[in-house]
Amino acid sequence: MDVPNLDIPAYQDPAQPLELRIDDLLSRMTLEEKIDCLGTNPSVPRLGVRGSDHIEGLHGVALGEPGGWGGANPIPTTTFPQAIGLGQTWDLDLIRRAAAVEGYEARYLFQCERYQRGGIVVRAPNADLGRDPRWGRTEECFGEDPYFNGVMTQAFVRGLQGDHPDYWLCASLMKHFLANSNENGRENSSSDFDERLFREYYSAPFRMGIEAGSRAFMAAYNAYNGVPCAVHPMLKEIAVNEWGQDGVICTDGGAMKLLISHHKWCADDVHAVAAIVKAGIGQFLDDYIPGAQKAVESKLLTEAEIDAALRGDFRVMVRLGLLDPPASVPYSQIGAADEPEPWLSESHRAVAREATEKSIVLLKNEGGVLPLDPESLRSVALIGPRADAVLLDWYSGSPPYAVTPLQGLRERLGQEIDVRFADGEDIEAAAELARECEVSILCLGNNPVGSGGWAKVNTSDEGREAVDRETLNLCEAQEKLLRQVYAANPNTILVLISSFPYAILWAQEHVPAIVQMTHSSQEQGNALAAALVGDINPAGRLVQTWPRSIEQLPAMMDYDIRHGRTYLYGQADTLYPFGYGLSYTSFAYSDLQVSSRVIGPNDSVDVSVCVANVGPQDGEEVVQLYVRHAHSQVQRPQIELKGFQRVAIRAGETKTITISLSASQFAYWNSERGAFVVEPGPIQILVGGSSANIIQEATIIISD
Repeated sequence: MDVPNLDIPAYQDPAQPLELRIDDLLSRMTLEEKIDCLGTNPSVPRLGVRGSDHIEGLHGVALGEPGGWGGANPIPTTTFPQAIGLGQTWDLDLIRRAAAVEGYEARYLFQCERYQRGGIVVRAPNADLGRDPRWGRTEECFGEDPYFNGVMTQAFVRGLQGDHPDYWLCASLMKHFLANSNENGRENSSSDFDERLFREYYSAPFRMGIEAGSRAFMAAYNAYNGVPCAVHPMLKEIAVNEWGQDGVICTDGGAMKLLISHHKWCADDVHAVAAIVKAGIGQFLDDYIPGAQKAVESKLLTEAEIDAALRGDFRVMVRLGLLDPPASVPYSQIGAADEPEPWLSESHRAVAREATEKSIVLLKNEGGVLPLDPESLRSVALIGPRADAVLLDWYSGSPPYAVTPLQGLRERLGQEIDVRFADGEDIEAAAELARECEVSILCLGNNPVGSGGWAKVNTSDEGREAVDRETLNLCEAQEKLLRQVYAANPNTILVLISSFPYAILWAQEHVPAIVQMTHSSQEQGNALAAALVGDINPAGRLVQTWPRSIEQLPAMMDYDIRHGRTYLYGQADTLYPFGYGLSYTSFAYSDLQVSSRVIGPNDSVDVSVCVANVGPQDGEEVVQLYVRHAHSQVQRPQIELKGFQRVAIRAGETKTITISLSASQFAYWNSERGAFVVEPGPIQILVGGSSANIIQEATIIISD
């Protein structure tokens, strides 16, 4: 049993109860210090309290370019594929390990005497849902499905925060609560939908992140049902009171000012600050101090209300070990004087390489064009604007190195194979190069940040923060390049390096092989080369529905997904369905078994299926388990994901895959009862290789 140390203040004593420590700290702080701590760094120098500021970290610590997060002195850090690419791995353990790499590097930079940079409150993951492929920040989320995004969020949170029972490696601050998936007009738009969609869809990944231990999130710019998220009652009533979120809640950047200028919710800074603090937010990403001071002076805001908001901030600082003696904190020695930079370690590079390889999706492989055979190949034309670049996005860090597709392919194929390059600016010259070579590999896709500055993109197919996409088609220049290269050499492979789905109908009809991966990984070229020559067998799967055209999508601001949005409710014929991806081998499913045909509303069931690799190569299959509610009293999704496993199976081998389901996963939100309800009746269990490739089925009954 820990004994309180009477020689130090209670707030610095780990033996004291958490709330008593915070009481003691608040009692010693001046009002001015308390107002200062409503920023993103709750430090109190006079009392020896060093708090942590925020950093960005969607796919690696971001203290670099192009977002300028590293300021005048950017620092290299391990840089993974974009978040949606991490989602395409369908590998929860890998997501946890990638986040752990990021958490370790953040703690190293924060503590190492050579750096003392950044922070250990990390704005990641983005738990928003990619409900529409036009959304400019699609690249930041894990996909379109609430269960999938939820378990991915949980894995990321656990990796970032570590597994110590008392202390966190870093704090995971999820973005952006809630229903933040339009960029155009986000400053004052309202995302409108009913309570069922709030509970079952839009809020589900955030709730699941809190269940996994996250105690921080950022409120969104937009309104929800007409009320700006920065002042919405859901912050306290649901996130805090129901889900147990007792830590940091912060505004988004500049959101306080938007309450005045765009939402027209508050008359001035004074009223805006007061409204935000009263709503439960304890950290501002704004110039809030003058407004806070005047709010207190005018009695719109009390010191007690500020104290209540700050408690969550200090709970997080305590869990990070920042108020405790270093000897008590298991992570305090990270960044010691003799420790080399972790981003240079082979172990961190290996996780980045694995994540990049596992994110690659094989979309088409007609006639077994892939993998390429280096033994018989003599010449390759590598063409396109993405062929000799690794493009970073706004929330990327600066990688310690970056391998482009051209560098990776030349390294892998060696000097005996002539790998020739053209950027495609001169389409005629590129077509001629393709004609002269045995194989042409064409690297196309968006630019994640464009070249025109903030809120600017190069072409209408591109999006980014503050800009939604206007089309799902490749831009005119890239489409023209694709068609002319293919005309010159039908043995063409399209490599789509993109943050978003594209409506590549012509390519799907004509080009024999198509591979997709996302931007920003330091291992991009190595991973792509490994996939193209068969050193790895691609097994990434799509995490969004790829429509055939933009006309298939509901209006952008229609947040009621039941109107035909996502695989859950979409009726249109898709280009590629949710969960889709091919392999260089083939898999056969058989013998679906359930541990019980009848279960109660509080029970669980094990679903097992045999999966055989019946093709010529070792490979990985992503076994996906969906359910359908055959006779529900309310409208349900036509099919919904409830479990998955990525599993390696050797050629000729059969494995039995078991996925456990709890009856609570079948619940719907009953607004009259104000609770999730498991209704009795039949549930169809559907297992296969994608949402559109169900191979084995069974039915269970939920009893009363």
